[in-house]
Amino acid sequence: MSNPVQTVSPSGDKLKVALAVFAVIAGVVAFYFLSDRPTYVRAGALVAGLLVAIALAWTSTTGREFLNFSREAIRETKKVVWPTRKEAMQITGIVFAFVLVMALFLWGTDKVLEFLLYDVILGWKK
Repeated sequence: MSNPVQTVSPSGDKLKVALAVFAVIAGVVAFYFLSDRPTYVRAGALVAGLLVAIALAWTSTTGREFLNFSREAIRETKKVVWPTRKEAMQITGIVFAFVLVMALFLWGTDKVLEFLLYDVILGWKK
């Protein structure tokens, strides 16, 4: 059995990730700061911040690992066998029926315990 070896990312990668986060925040702040400007200018500032962040993250090891993880996640979701509309409706109906039965059961249990406690044991009549 092989032991996985973890490598320490260079401090430059941490700086790149921090700058990427800062670029996203700067883009969002610029979007709201430019509220008196036309929408395309505001959207441009937001998109520019996001693009700078993506470029910075892309060059870091952490960013590339995240990109590989995202690709694998998308590949795995394509393997999922999704239910048809009919199957989804049937499953939803079963869930609603179960919830209704449980609600009635809990209501009935509550009423029986209420009757036993207040009327039989304590003798309090409502």
